[in-house]
Amino acid sequence: MPPLNIIVACAEGARLYAALETAMAAAALGAPTRLFLQGEAVALLRPPIGFAGDAARNAAGQPDLASMIEEAAAMDVGLFACQSGMALAGLTAPEIPPHVRAAGLVGFLAAVEASDRLVVY
Repeated sequence: MPPLNIIVACAEGARLYAALETAMAAAALGAPTRLFLQGEAVALLRPPIGFAGDAARNAAGQPDLASMIEEAAAMDVGLFACQSGMALAGLTAPEIPPHVRAAGLVGFLAAVEASDRLVVY
């Protein structure tokens, strides 16, 4: 399976959750997978991590957003936070989860090969 690169382009918890589900499914199938939170989406990493849908997901026996981020990292999904987005959100590197790396969009896209898949949420 070709590598999968995902960009989350807005600060909606449900979109990030769906992107994480997609990334984890691809990783489970053996695809190298990376996820980039662009711009305002980085605000979703503000501690404590969560979104309005967490309660319903927990009630249904599903993990919350913070747990999904942890599980994705454990599955070797590369997680990246936009440096400009960090500045917009007023977040510094020590404030985001340790397995999320600060990066720029140009650098993220430079690593996307012609045969890779690129999805934007």
